[in-house]
Amino acid sequence: MRLTHQAITLRPLRRRDEAAWAQIRDRSPQWFRPWDSTRPLDSAEPALTFTQLVSSFSERARRGLLLPWAIEYQPPQSRRPVFAGQLTVSGITYGSASWAHIGYWIDPQWAGRGIVPTATAMAIDYCFDVLGLHRIEIAIRPENTNSLAVVRKLGLRYEGRRERYMHVDGDWRDHEVFVATPEEMPGGLLARYEQRHGLSSWG
Repeated sequence: MRLTHQAITLRPLRRRDEAAWAQIRDRSPQWFRPWDSTRPLDSAEPALTFTQLVSSFSERARRGLLLPWAIEYQPPQSRRPVFAGQLTVSGITYGSASWAHIGYWIDPQWAGRGIVPTATAMAIDYCFDVLGLHRIEIAIRPENTNSLAVVRKLGLRYEGRRERYMHVDGDWRDHEVFVATPEEMPGGLLARYEQRHGLSSWG
């Protein structure tokens, strides 16, 4: 599934993204390390290569459990979009729960341009309008001010703190949980975000 809005595209993560993906991650480890999920020391699961990660994502996507998207951004005066980050809708559950979780990251050179809020709004609208989900959660470490700014720009509802919720940067970390439901944004989150922030074009 491919979604495009002005200069931003969400499209499936592919094996050929490895070079761009690795270049971003290797260039700015301090940008990512404090927020990356890790495995407990007693975990028996081996770390995955990028190819294995994409294969795992693709298999789960075929089963309807995951949406592994690359974020592409087309800078002004550029003929081609760049690989700018990643957004993943995970834990997709139907039935009486009908919910999922969203996580994202952005190349630091493109941070602060509204790319992640727009991509997140696009993903949430898709989850509600196409998948028929009823609840989206985004869990963020309290220290991650950049990520907190994303959900606050979008006006997502703060639900509370989950203590020792996820293993991140080598330990079990508390996370702040923000929630979206379709009743809270009847005209769609992307339209609400752009209206509130006076956005009509990208540059």
